[in-house]
Amino acid sequence: MQEANRDLLLMSKIERLSNEEQEWQIAFLNQLLYHTENWPCFCVANELIDINHHRIIRKPYLIQQRLSEKNQRAFVFVFNKN
Repeated sequence: MQEANRDLLLMSKIERLSNEEQEWQIAFLNQLLYHTENWPCFCVANELIDINHHRIIRKPYLIQQRLSEKNQRAFVFVFNKN
């Protein structure tokens, strides 16, 4: 598994975490996020609103295709369904 280079904010009810506990928590979060941050999950949780063509794109393969295009068009918005 490839380790992501990101900033994580770790909040805990425990006032002080030891370095070992903190590293364990961060490793756990990275492992959890590794399995949820991918194209299929992103495309299921979002939809595209295309103002140019007056349509909403909900099919995951079309969302991935449109977002992967090199020439992005104006007025195409990613909208989270949550």
